[in-house]
Amino acid sequence: MKRKICAIGNSKGISIPVDVLEELNLALGSDVDIKLDDKHSRIVIEPIRKERKYPKGVDQEFVTQVNDFIEKYGPALKEIAKK
Repeated sequence: MKRKICAIGNSKGISIPVDVLEELNLALGSDVDIKLDDKHSRIVIEPIRKERKYPKGVDQEFVTQVNDFIEKYGPALKEIAKK
């Protein structure tokens, strides 16, 4: 997919389409690793995935549901906590 380099403050950047971010489960603030592949003259951007360790007896599906809840309602919960 074709993209143009644009100015972002004093830096340069590209936009990443939402469908690509969603496919890779990335969002604003996600960590990525940027590498220069000299051999093939390309820039490689890869998500940084942190290995998650779950406490004994905690189901991975439950942790996923809690994280989804926090991602969806976190901002609203922070606003409520201020009041």
